[in-house]
Amino acid sequence: MNLSIVIPSHNRTDLLRLCLETVVEFAPERTQVIVVDDGSPEACVSRTAAKFAGVEIVRNPRPLGFAKAANRGIASATGDVIELLNDDTQVTANWAQAALKWFTDPTIAAVAPLVLQGPSSDTVPIIDSAGDDYDLGGFATKRGHGKRRSAAFAEPREVFGASASSAFYRADVLRSVGCFPEEFGAYFEDVDLAWRIRNAGFRAMYEPASVVWHRIGSSYRKSRALIERQSQNEERVFWRNVPNIWPLLPRHAAVLAAKAVRRIREGTIVPWTIGRLRAWSKR
Repeated sequence: MNLSIVIPSHNRTDLLRLCLETVVEFAPERTQVIVVDDGSPEACVSRTAAKFAGVEIVRNPRPLGFAKAANRGIASATGDVIELLNDDTQVTANWAQAALKWFTDPTIAAVAPLVLQGPSSDTVPIIDSAGDDYDLGGFATKRGHGKRRSAAFAEPREVFGASASSAFYRADVLRSVGCFPEEFGAYFEDVDLAWRIRNAGFRAMYEPASVVWHRIGSSYRKSRALIERQSQNEERVFWRNVPNIWPLLPRHAAVLAAKAVRRIREGTIVPWTIGRLRAWSKR
């Protein structure tokens, strides 16, 4: 199967350069690599990407956010499989081949690599994600997040979905379910997509032999607006996608109560609450 890699990037050219160096080194032959310059200052992302032979560039004249930038790259992709990569990731040898083998099964539409925190390290690394899970009370979790790499995450298995920091998707299914929800901007857009893939009758797999390193949070900084957006999008996912939702409302209420307590302790209850209210107002 032919592979297309889509890398949205706004202004972290230092990270993008490191990402592209590994992609160019380790990608299978004839892989299409697309960098989406999401309105970078003075087109710095485009200029960095142009230094790598064969890399295609799609430029947004102004920043549109992750979901819209990703969808523009997807629209230009020609591969049977499309991988979304954050610009703060670095791939490893055979990461793509290990994931691509799963797409010979027509029921599988997404593959989650083993995503490790930080740049490559000789010590026992910490896991960012070994695929995503979803609790029907209304929250997504990254399998293994914060745990050390161990035998517990050494075997492939079916998972709820894949984190868009480095997710592989079957291209025709990705497009048929509508790609990423552009109104989300960023955060939980991959969870919403995972629900639509599952509701269309397809599965997602976790592949530990596909290893990607991720400098978590390097591309974004915490802010009040960010907390509001995360809260809003998490609530949107629940109401948009979870089937037979009404019997789950007590469970969802318990989840919200627990999250509110944590946010009070963190001092972020106000933006978190505003995000939830915005999600409910749009219902």
